[in-house]
Amino acid sequence: MSFGRGGMAEERTSLGQVVVKTIVTHTVTYFLIGLAAFWCFGYARKFSEPGVRSLMRQTDEPLVMAGPLFQPIRGLLFGFVFYLLRGPLFGARAGWLVLWSVLVVTGILGTFGPAPGSLEGLVYTALPLRFHLESLPEIAFQSLALAGLLWYWVNHPAKRWLTWGLGVAFVVVLLLPALGLLAGRATAP
Repeated sequence: MSFGRGGMAEERTSLGQVVVKTIVTHTVTYFLIGLAAFWCFGYARKFSEPGVRSLMRQTDEPLVMAGPLFQPIRGLLFGFVFYLLRGPLFGARAGWLVLWSVLVVTGILGTFGPAPGSLEGLVYTALPLRFHLESLPEIAFQSLALAGLLWYWVNHPAKRWLTWGLGVAFVVVLLLPALGLLAGRATAP
C-alpha cells in the first residue's frame, strides 16, 4: 500500500474539478445511502422515540425532506479541503483509504460538536448508546462511498459514463425533494 506524494495528481487536478466532483458525489451518495438507511433502519420510528425526538426533527417535516438540497453546500466545503489535500488523496494508490480515514476520524468520530455516533455525542448528549451505535453504519457507508467514488472519478476523468451517470443522478436527487416540497405546499391548506 503506497500513500506516496501527489506529484502528477496535483498537476492535473484543478480546484474546479475537485469541488464540482465532490459536490456531485457527496450529494448523490448522501441521498442514496440516506434513503437506504431510512428504510432499513426505520428512521420514522427511531426518530420519534423519547429522548431522540427532542434532538432530531421528525422524518415528515419539510426541512428533513429538503435535506438533500443543502448537500451541495457541504460538498463545496469538502471539495475545498480535498483540493488542498489532493496529493495524498488523489495522487496515491490508497488515496481513497486516506480520504475515508480523514472523513471517519474528523467527520464522524472526532467532531467538535456532539453529533450522534461521535465521541462528543456519547459524552454530551443524553441519547441512548443504542442510538449512537445504530447511527454509525449509515455514516460509515456514506463516507466510504464518497471516498471511493470520488477518488475513482478524479483519477479517471476520461470515464464519460461516470460523469454522465453521476450528473444525471445529481439532477434527479435535487429534483425529487424540490418537487416533493412543491407538491406538499400545493396540497397544504
